[in-house]
Amino acid sequence: MKAGFIGAGSMGSLLTGSFLRAGAFSPSDLTVATRTRSKAEALAERYPGLVVAPANILAAQDQELIFLCVKPLDYRSVLDDIRPALRPEQTIISITSPVTIAQLEAIVPCKVAKVIPSIVNEACLGASLFMFGSRLAAADREALMRLFSAISRPVEIPEQEVRAASDLSSCGPAFMACLLEQFIDAAASTGMDRQLATTLACEMLFGTAHILQSGFCSPEQLQKRVSVPGGITAAALEELRRATDGAFLRVLQTTHEKFAEDLRKVERSLRP
Repeated sequence: MKAGFIGAGSMGSLLTGSFLRAGAFSPSDLTVATRTRSKAEALAERYPGLVVAPANILAAQDQELIFLCVKPLDYRSVLDDIRPALRPEQTIISITSPVTIAQLEAIVPCKVAKVIPSIVNEACLGASLFMFGSRLAAADREALMRLFSAISRPVEIPEQEVRAASDLSSCGPAFMACLLEQFIDAAASTGMDRQLATTLACEMLFGTAHILQSGFCSPEQLQKRVSVPGGITAAALEELRRATDGAFLRVLQTTHEKFAEDLRKVERSLRP
């Protein structure tokens, strides 16, 4: 399977490298085009055989899959670049949430999927969020999910839920890292060595995720198992609940407001 990647920024480079390290592609299977050529060249140096294309259209030409890893407001120019090379049997994979499948299908003649990755896919962990366009057959869908299963757990979602799902899956690692950093800061303020605090906190978070994912208990049950009435953990949990009451509702309100703004900007940018 041959694939072209347009964009080699944070997420484009992450996907390219993750697929290659997982063995989902060979370097010679991939062609990368990006506005900052040095980023594509850095990938080619790390993965010998990877092709660096001097123009977007060359990364799309004759590829089975075309990954669009650019900012939402750059879609119009990229689509204008590659449209002459697109054929109905190709599949475009968009990795940005504000550009809708309907908008892409109105512009390109090929199949369309939207897949929202996460930074944790770099470690071949976490979910990837799947939304499928109307032109994809069942075999196309299965092939895409099989590809992403090399680096993630593919989860199909309704497109109208992409914002909340992205908050959990894609933004969530940053949110949890922010809280973890504050936890580490607090431990270090007691005199603990900061590196030791970081090691313990990361091991705790990894173990907690494993327990929850394995189905041993729910988040609510885990809290009950760790804390006992009148104990230290129970008292501290009450303080934590008071301190964070409504915090994530406000966080999601912020992401949804920004998403609505981005939708409006993208809609204007993609008008004929």
